[in-house]
Amino acid sequence: MAGGARAKIWGELAKYREVLSLAPYASAGLLRTVEILTIRLRCSTVDLAFRGLLFNTAAMPTQRFTKHFAIMLETAGALALQTGADALLVLLDGSVDWEKLRSAVPKNVEHIIVAADLEADLEGAEAEGLHALPLNKEKSPLLERLQHALLEAVADGFLRSNEDVIAVYCGFENQKIDSISHIRLDDRLRRLTSRDLQRLESSVSLKTLKTVIDLASQIGREGREGKKVGTIFVVGDSRRVLAHCKDSGFDPLKGYKRENRSLFDAKVREDIKEIAQMDGAFIVSAEGVIEKSRQIIEVSHADLSLSKGLGARHWAGAAISQITKAIGIVVSQSTGTVRLFQNGETVLRIEPMDQAVAWQEFNYEPPNPDAERT
Repeated sequence: MAGGARAKIWGELAKYREVLSLAPYASAGLLRTVEILTIRLRCSTVDLAFRGLLFNTAAMPTQRFTKHFAIMLETAGALALQTGADALLVLLDGSVDWEKLRSAVPKNVEHIIVAADLEADLEGAEAEGLHALPLNKEKSPLLERLQHALLEAVADGFLRSNEDVIAVYCGFENQKIDSISHIRLDDRLRRLTSRDLQRLESSVSLKTLKTVIDLASQIGREGREGKKVGTIFVVGDSRRVLAHCKDSGFDPLKGYKRENRSLFDAKVREDIKEIAQMDGAFIVSAEGVIEKSRQIIEVSHADLSLSKGLGARHWAGAAISQITKAIGIVVSQSTGTVRLFQNGETVLRIEPMDQAVAWQEFNYEPPNPDAERT
C-alpha cells in the first residue's frame, strides 16, 4: 500500500475512533473493532471490504504491477505474435492497474482476456479494451482455475475451440506472474464451442450445465483417495428420466431438503464426489438439484452409434438423452474424460488437463536466502 494512501486511511480511522469515543452511547464492541482494524492497518492487511465501505477504495489494485510483471506481459505478447496465437489470457490473483497492463502488451495483440476469481477484481478492465472473465473459483488449485477460465472464455464467445492461447499466470508463487504457456484448445476442450453450449442451454440453464461440467471434470481429474472414479450425471427433464430408472442400492441423499441437495452448494459438491465412488447415476434437475443418486438407467441402446471403447455408462448416458430432453454427462473411469450427450450423440468432450500438462508434475522450491549468503 502506498505511503500516502496508508496515511490517509490512518487519519480517517483516527477520526472515526475519536467520534465513537465522544459519543455517549459508544459501545466497547465498536471501539474494539476499530482497534483491530488499526492493528491490521499497521500490518498492511486492511480488509478490502472495509476499505471499500469507508473510503471508496474498492477499485485499488490488489496485485502489484511490477517491472517483472511488465516484462512477462511483453514477452507473452511477443510470443503470441510470433506463434500466431489467437488470444492472450492473463490469469490474475486480484485486481491490477488495467491501463499499465494494456500498455505493457504489444499494441498488435488485440485480443486480451483477463480472468480473476471475483467480479469486483475486474472492475475497470473493459474500459481499457480488455475482456473481463470472473471465475468465482477462490482458493481453487491453479490447474482448475486455468481450465475453468478456458471453458468460460469459450462459453462467453471470447474463444473458439480450435484456437491457440498464450496464458500468463502465477505458477509458483502467489501474486507473482512467473509462468507462460502456449495452449491449443483443440487438445484441451475437444468439440467445445459457444454454439454447443447455447444449444444445450435450451433445455438446461447454462449456470446448471457449467456447474455439473465443472464437478464432473474435477471427478475425472482428481478421482478419490488415489483411485480413478467414473460416474454419470443426467441433467434436466427429471420426471421423464426417473421413469426409466430404478434404485441400485441405498440413496445417501434420500430424505434431504432440496437446498441440501443443490449443486450450487460447495459442501454438496464435495459429498457428491464421495457418492460418485458407488455405482449408479445422479439425476439432476434443470435447477441444479440432485433428485436421486445411485440410479440404474434402463433404456434400449438399439438405435445408438458410439465410438468403440466406450463403456456402459456412456451408452446409458447417450440412450437416456435420446429418449428424453435430458443431457447425459459421463466421466470415464479409465481416462477421466468427460463427455456430454444430447439426442443420443456426443456434443462435447473435455480431456483432463493435468494428464496432458507435464510441467504440472514439477516440484518447485524457492532458493534459500540463507544459503546464498554462505
